[in-house]
Amino acid sequence: MVEVLRPHLDRQGQRGGQAKLSVEEQLLVALEYWREYRSQFHIAVSWGIHETTVGRIVRKVEDLLVKGGRFRLPSQRPLYQPGWEWKVMMVDVGEMEIERPQKTKALLQRQAAMPHAESPTASGV
Repeated sequence: MVEVLRPHLDRQGQRGGQAKLSVEEQLLVALEYWREYRSQFHIAVSWGIHETTVGRIVRKVEDLLVKGGRFRLPSQRPLYQPGWEWKVMMVDVGEMEIERPQKTKALLQRQAAMPHAESPTASGV
């Protein structure tokens, strides 16, 4: 894997910013992410780099390994096999009105007849 990655990731003696991690260390970062299922944050803390740098390294290493043709990374989706038995569950969902208590006429009349509280400044006191 290092042989595939070295021509693309090794920046020694080139112009521009130098990588903080060597090619081998970048490969280890990617392998930790894939194998140990650690979060990018935890890998970043253990290597002393930023979380987004871990994401960039993982994406770059993955792309280079796939493009190199010598390594095939497993797919996320399962392949269909003719022997599988499909089980389907259907759920019929409909809308229903929510039953709320209705306000009665007596309650509405009582609310209308209640006098409003007056503030002391409005009564002139």
